[in-house]
Amino acid sequence: MSTVKKIYQMMPAKYRDTILLRSFGFFKVPLLFWLRPSVIELTAEKCVIKIPFKRRSKNHLGSMYFGVLACGADCAGGLAAMKMIIDSGESVSLAFKDFDAQFLKRPEADVYFSCDQGAQIKAFVEKVVASDERQNMSLNIIATCPDKFGDEPVATFSLTLSLKKKVRK
Repeated sequence: MSTVKKIYQMMPAKYRDTILLRSFGFFKVPLLFWLRPSVIELTAEKCVIKIPFKRRSKNHLGSMYFGVLACGADCAGGLAAMKMIIDSGESVSLAFKDFDAQFLKRPEADVYFSCDQGAQIKAFVEKVVASDERQNMSLNIIATCPDKFGDEPVATFSLTLSLKKKVRK
């Protein structure tokens, strides 16, 4: 086993998952890397992502920019699905088909994005792997600012996850 793999396996999952998310951002979606998201929790049941409230995520009103909120929701739902796809061992194409947001309060602190549909996503991935057709599932993401509002949502999101098993040639 290589030294890099040994170090990777010795790291706490929280840091390992954050490094993987930021690496994905650096190479595939630079805006995610720029926003510096952190994985707070990534389990078979739940995914929680934190985006810090800093200069790069603020709007002109001193709250978090709505585009940053959209990135956080995308991250939480996408990472939860990516975990289940990786665990399945299959090659599956992931995309979001649509996006609906409700902004309830001005987020003026670090924002936590939570998706707690892990079991449903796992069953959905299994359904997709057994099928040759694209399948869609609605994901619900809740954004909170614990430092300012506790568990009260500042925004809610509904994203349609669209998956299709890749055909190997």
